[in-house]
This record gives sequence, structure tokens and C-alpha cells, in this order.
Amino acid sequence: MLISLTVGKVDAGVAVLLTEDKRLIEFPSILLPPSITSGSIVDITVSRNLASEAAAQKSFQSLQSSILSTYGQQSPSPPVIRCRNATQTSIVLEWDPIDLATAEIRSLSLYRNGSKAGNIPKPKEMTSTKMSGLAVDTEYNFQLVLRTSAGVYSSDKLTVRTHKMTDLSGITVTPGMMAPPLRESLSGAIDRIGAKIAENVRIDTTHFVCMEGRGREWEKAVEMNIPVVRPEWVEGCEREGRIVGVRGYYLNADPKLRQVGQGVGLQQSPQRQQQQRRESQGPASSTASIPNDQLPNRSRQEIQTPTSANNLRASNLPPPPSSPSEGDSPAPPPPAKDTPKAEVGAQLSPSESTVSGPISPEASSAPSDPTSTDRVDQQPYQNLKPANPGDGRTSPRPEDNASMVDVAL
Repeated sequence: MLISLTVGKVDAGVAVLLTEDKRLIEFPSILLPPSITSGSIVDITVSRNLASEAAAQKSFQSLQSSILSTYGQQSPSPPVIRCRNATQTSIVLEWDPIDLATAEIRSLSLYRNGSKAGNIPKPKEMTSTKMSGLAVDTEYNFQLVLRTSAGVYSSDKLTVRTHKMTDLSGITVTPGMMAPPLRESLSGAIDRIGAKIAENVRIDTTHFVCMEGRGREWEKAVEMNIPVVRPEWVEGCEREGRIVGVRGYYLNADPKLRQVGQGVGLQQSPQRQQQQRRESQGPASSTASIPNDQLPNRSRQEIQTPTSANNLRASNLPPPPSSPSEGDSPAPPPPAKDTPKAEVGAQLSPSESTVSGPISPEASSAPSDPTSTDRVDQQPYQNLKPANPGDGRTSPRPEDNASMVDVAL
């Protein structure tokens, strides 16, 4: 098609062309001959380029197919979560690497019992996490939610229950520096309680057992805040039949802090323990007739010491004048009425069960000083009077009651 146009005005970039019916057309001046001026007439031929049009259409269809095959055939996969290990107060969760297909990740969140527990850092690299501070023997529900540029994808809910105190199968021990025999003994104890051994420190390691705090694995355990304990901790768990605290089993801990119990199946009642304690002390143990907190220090020492002539001398009490013998022979009978002396805590004859006798009124009126601790050492025999002029036995004053005890034969 040939069109004749009249140049009306020529500027630096645009020329105004006029048609025969006086229509204005803006035309790039760079496409006109350089000698064109206002009033010049130019002929422009216009035609359709079908070959170029077909090539462009083909290129566009190829681009659409490439986009469909790249971004339209695959989509991100929902995460798959599972439990790796569980203890009394912690749960270790793990999942497969995230499949994003061609999408971009926005976040990976962990939900516990329907509430958001937090976002997983570095979701493309991390495939496990540890939940601590949980309640003992409690059921929890966990779910992962993946947010991407292609949409939101959620995992199935996982139900996990924490262990009871007597369930030791969740313990995972990593051994450290120790002698080979001790390591073998540790392995046997771990097998007996149903726990597991991990040669290297990992996320599900619950305790690091060693005798010396050094080495690469020890440094890793300290960095991950894993308890570092002695092998006696595993023995304590085996003895008690339950998981025990680690406070008394640290490398530098005082062994007195360890809570040593009777063990499962060996619990005894307090009455039985008291009976065994009395039997172990023997028939000559002393029983205080006055509350222990009201006695002077020296009197409390006498109550805890068997009342025999040897123990009397061992407690730094001066021997009675009527006992010249230093051997283990029984004490001689009490002196006559005119010499009122008696042996405090001396061994009694088989016919007597307790030291007894009425207290004289004169002696009961004497003042007492229960705070004095060395009065008995200074005057052990001066405050005793005959209870009965005819029986030859003596009775203490009230102020000496704190140092007198009933002796059970």
C-alpha cells in the first residue's frame, strides 16, 4: 500500500505529516530523508511481514511450554515428622529434608498441642530438633507447617508420650575418657537398664559419662549443654531402678550430695529400720529419759555412748574411787551408807534392769544449771545421796537428771 503524505512540521524527534483528508500523523523524523523540510511530500509503503509474525508466535509458544514444564508439573511436598527419641522431660523430633520443588521457602514452623512452639532455623539444612522442659509421663502432639511461595503445606500430627521415671530406655550415653575395664563395666550397666550408647555426641545424647573433662567429644557435650557425669550415675540408675538426679554425679561434685536410696523392691518401713538399728546396737544400748534437746552437750554424749565401765573411761570421766581396776571386770558393789558414792553409768547386775530410786527432798531443792557442760567432770560424785539408808543404792539430784539415763539390759 502506497500512501502520500505532506510534511507539515519537522522537529528534532518527531515530524508532523498531513494526509489528503487533513489528518495529522506523528512520524519519527529519523525515518525521513535528511533533506525533508516543511511542505515536502513523501510516499510511504505499508505491508504485513507474515514470516516474522510466525517466528515470533513460535518463540512465544516455546516459552510457555518451558514455564509449564518447569513450574507447573511439581509442587512442594508436605513435611514428614517422626520421633527419634523420648525421655522423661524431652523429645527429639526429626523429619526428611524439605522438598520445595521450584518454590521458595518462607518458613518452617513447629506446633505443639496446636500452639506455635517456634520457627526452625535454617530449614533447608536442619532436619531435627529437641523439645525440653516437658512433663513426665505426658502426651504431646507435634506438627510441622511449611510455608512456601507455592502455598502452605502441613505434616500429619505426631503423638508422643514422655517416659515414666522407671523407664530408662530413652537414656543415650556417650562415653568419654575412662579406663578400658571401666568402659566395659559401663557398657554392661547400660545394657542392663535398657539404655543406648552413642559413640559420638549427637542431638539425642542425654548424658556424657567420663572420668576426665577433656577431649573433643567432651567439648562438644559442654557446648550442647549435655550433663557430664561420672560412671557412678549409671550404677545409681541401675540400683534405684529409676532415673536419678545428676547433681551429685558431676565430675567435681561432692559425693555426699548423691541421694542413695533403698532401690526398687528394697523399701523398708520406718518401724523396720528402727528395729534393725536397735538390734545392731545390742542389748546394752542406752535410752534417754529426757528429751535430747534439753540436755547439756556432755549429757547428750553420754546418752549416745553404751553404759559400760570401758565407755565411761573413754568419755574422759574420772573413774569412781571404788573402781581401782582398769580391766574389763565388772564394777564392785556400791559403797556403804557412810560413803555415798556411786558410779554414773556403771554396769548393773543381771537382776537389775534400770538405775532407779526415790529422789530426796533435799536434793530436789538444789538449784540446777542445765547450761553447764563441765559440771559433771568437776564433781561427778558429790551430788549423790543414798535413796534408802538400807538398800545402799544412790539417787541423783534433779540438777544431775540431765546426765542420768535409763539403762536397758
